[in-house]
Amino acid sequence: EPDATRAHLMCASAKAVGKSVLYVNCYMKNSRDSLLTRLAAMMSHTFKSSKQNFSFGPWKLTAEKTHIMKSKDIERLAEEMHMPSLPEMLFGDNVLRIQHTDSFGIEFNAIDALRCVNNLQDSVKVACAQEWQESRADSEHSKEVVKRYDWTYTTDYRGTLLGDDLKLQVSPTTERIDMEKLKAREQIMFFEDVLLFEDELHDHGVSMISVKIRVMPSSFFVLLRFFLRVDGVLIRMNDTRLYHDAGKNYMLREFSTRESKISALQHVPPAFYTDPNEISQYLPLKLLECEKLEFPGSQSESGMTDAPTEVENEQT
Repeated sequence: EPDATRAHLMCASAKAVGKSVLYVNCYMKNSRDSLLTRLAAMMSHTFKSSKQNFSFGPWKLTAEKTHIMKSKDIERLAEEMHMPSLPEMLFGDNVLRIQHTDSFGIEFNAIDALRCVNNLQDSVKVACAQEWQESRADSEHSKEVVKRYDWTYTTDYRGTLLGDDLKLQVSPTTERIDMEKLKAREQIMFFEDVLLFEDELHDHGVSMISVKIRVMPSSFFVLLRFFLRVDGVLIRMNDTRLYHDAGKNYMLREFSTRESKISALQHVPPAFYTDPNEISQYLPLKLLECEKLEFPGSQSESGMTDAPTEVENEQT
């Protein structure tokens, strides 16, 4: 009889445990489904397509943001570019365009930025890749790094010139962008931040490029920034700054490269490593090139001092 009682109790306990497990599984499933639903909603909101147009005198400024490229389109593009892989998040249709009524101008897009990646990879990058591989010897991805392409997607892209018969004329200059003037308080009439691509390098860093524009009554300013962080190895930043002062018949463009090994940044708070704005001041300047982008015919513009018109929004 004691054995029967014990068996009865064990059976009851098993049923209770079974019910508890079933309850927990149902709860976890509901929680997971709820989480997935929230994530889907967040992503749908985050990647909502949008297009904004803004007029600045004879210039039309367009910021277009849409979804990540489909995998089949990425595969086709990778084959076309002779690259084994492309960034995880590639916004192939995102663009910031600055176009004159006479059709000339400049734009910034992801595809042309990738075309400037060195897919043969020079010795410096190979050395960095080998150092990264040694520091990540236990990683399943560490042996995939040293390939005949730049796995960091480093690009010196400075924008794509627009126009067929008429184009901006590029030449070296000693004239610099007046950064102090840009620090002065002035009403911001238009602002946009457009992400072109981003890759987390198998969770061992980040490689990304984005472009921002802000328009004031007297000028507009663009910052195209490529930011690379390979954890434990290096931080690299390629910046392209573009500035146009209303009434002048040219733009100023400055391209700079800053880079440092992580071992040389031991005095810098690690939290700064993930913030391009904070870390930039600690990265030595490796290259600076200043250019003047003159308008075709170098004729002074008319109407540039007029107040910018309102923003036109399109969302889908």
